[in-house]
Amino acid sequence: MAATPRIPSRVTAAMVAERAGTSIATVSLVVNGKHRGRVSDENADRVRAAVRELGYIVDGTASALARGTSDVVVLLAPDLPNPYFGRVIKGVQEELDDRFQLLLSAASSGRQPTATDVRRLAALRPAGLLVSAPGPDFLDEVPPGIPLVLLDAPGLETRAVAVNYDIEPGVDALVAHLAERGHRTIGYLDGTTPAATYILRREALARLAAARGMTVLADEDARSGPDTAEAAAVVARVLPRWRDAGVTAIVAAADTLALGVLAACADAGVRIPEDLAVAGFDDLPAAAVTAPSLTSVALPGDALGREAAHRLVALLDGESPRERRPGLLDATLIVRASTSAPARAADAPEPSGT
Repeated sequence: MAATPRIPSRVTAAMVAERAGTSIATVSLVVNGKHRGRVSDENADRVRAAVRELGYIVDGTASALARGTSDVVVLLAPDLPNPYFGRVIKGVQEELDDRFQLLLSAASSGRQPTATDVRRLAALRPAGLLVSAPGPDFLDEVPPGIPLVLLDAPGLETRAVAVNYDIEPGVDALVAHLAERGHRTIGYLDGTTPAATYILRREALARLAAARGMTVLADEDARSGPDTAEAAAVVARVLPRWRDAGVTAIVAAADTLALGVLAACADAGVRIPEDLAVAGFDDLPAAAVTAPSLTSVALPGDALGREAAHRLVALLDGESPRERRPGLLDATLIVRASTSAPARAADAPEPSGT
């Protein structure tokens, strides 16, 4: 009968010290990168060799307990599968470099991050937290003492360190662009998440459009979750009513929703941009390769991630993150083929053949 394979016991710092012929304290200094000027090069090399031979792994939890914190920074976001957050993550990683490990945490079912999420993550003793698009009451319940920076959280910048977008220039440019092409009535496809950033986009569009004599239709049933297929189904329901109301352009709260608009229009035989102009927010990579390519108000996720991580590191270093750089990032309009044609009057007859 074959012998049961022996499961190796956990390798400890004491075992590494015995193999290297050093003290446990020396092992701790070397594996935690604190040995310079305190441990000879020869002893440090022996410890590293013993670590490789034995397969020693530092007990990060124990180290965190001993220090009161870890070298982990947590990014908590409502919709991590969204390609937009790929850019945010890239920016965060570039700024953190090798100093901190980045842990990603998604709020369940795409909902906004809550104080409950923060309390759960605080048990990991992270060095700090980056929280994207939290709810309006988020700060009322967050435990004190946790280093925290908010991303895309308009309205909360006076109560916490935050990095937000100045969307006004981008939205104003979009409204001007549509007005120049003769559009007067715009349908707005909103997101179902009650994030302050979505509210800000909708209100800015309605206000700036009204200033130019344009109308924005933002129906309660013209709202979608982040899934593009869901957005397409919503647009299929509201599109006939919108077109009867004279809508010649649709603006979506995010590019993921705008892609659903393009799909629904293709299924309905609505030509983009000849019959209907379409635009979104975020300027995702896909916006440049759709057919037609998508006009979008660019919200630079990589810059948002870098600036938020920069401010968190400043906070951890005891500096004043608010004074070092402005907390607003400019939104800009990227014009592409989905809005390039002039609008046709809603009641204009179809061109006859010759």
